[in-house]
Amino acid sequence: MSHMANENGMNKPLFSFEFFPPQTPEGVEKLAATRKQLAVLKPEFFSVTFGAGGSTQERTLETVQQIKADGYNAAPHLSCIGSTRENIRDLLFTYRDMGIGRIVALRGDLPSGMATTGEFQYANELVSFIRAQTGDHFHIEVAAYPEFHPQARSAHDDILNFKRKIAAGADSAITQYFYNADSYFYFVDECRRLGITVPIVPGIMPIVKFAQLARFSDACGAEIPRWLRKSLESFGDDNDAVQAFGLDVVTALCEKLLAGGAPGLHFYTLNQAGPSLEIWKRLKL
Repeated sequence: MSHMANENGMNKPLFSFEFFPPQTPEGVEKLAATRKQLAVLKPEFFSVTFGAGGSTQERTLETVQQIKADGYNAAPHLSCIGSTRENIRDLLFTYRDMGIGRIVALRGDLPSGMATTGEFQYANELVSFIRAQTGDHFHIEVAAYPEFHPQARSAHDDILNFKRKIAAGADSAITQYFYNADSYFYFVDECRRLGITVPIVPGIMPIVKFAQLARFSDACGAEIPRWLRKSLESFGDDNDAVQAFGLDVVTALCEKLLAGGAPGLHFYTLNQAGPSLEIWKRLKL
């Protein structure tokens, strides 16, 4: 399948980059520099996460304001966890009045020791609420899990849960990161079989530090294939070697995804421009 036939029904894939809200003044400066570097690539939007339990909503808002002030499209994450209808409504209206047109609606992570999710239990309830409050104003992104959500009872259950989010009014999806392109293509095929037609954009995690990646992956259910894990382990503390090898692996993954008709790529930047820029250069986009 050529790019001409990718799922946007458009010729060019859409690219986006994800940031987390910085916690220090230095972090804010560093992110501004990162943003400047990545903005050269003219991404569709920059998304901004927040911490477990909705813990950084203020900082998420501030970061979104900064991106907007720089003249770029920002997509704040909203999460069910730790949120009330009241504060989600306030945030939605704030974002709408700021001219934000895109929201990433997630269930979110429960912080350790927190027993309940808040007034919304699942992302589909949050999507329905956003639609009820703001109509068609927002383009709503939801999460998809090609290797299945770690808390899903079964693969079938997980796809049905995804279908509920789409039925509630989501416009498109961004996947959890993965390193096995087949799991993505299989997931998309399954979705199509169930009548889910929205674009499903693969999430891409550049490989920067092996220990960090292993920790993330264990937490979120993203598989590091054995061949990749063993190769990365073999470099030990040689971080340059890890990064060089990681660039080769992730670039090849991106090439395969785009050639197979993926509607774009969403980079999990961890607030660094370097790895995403390098992959981009290699893809000759």
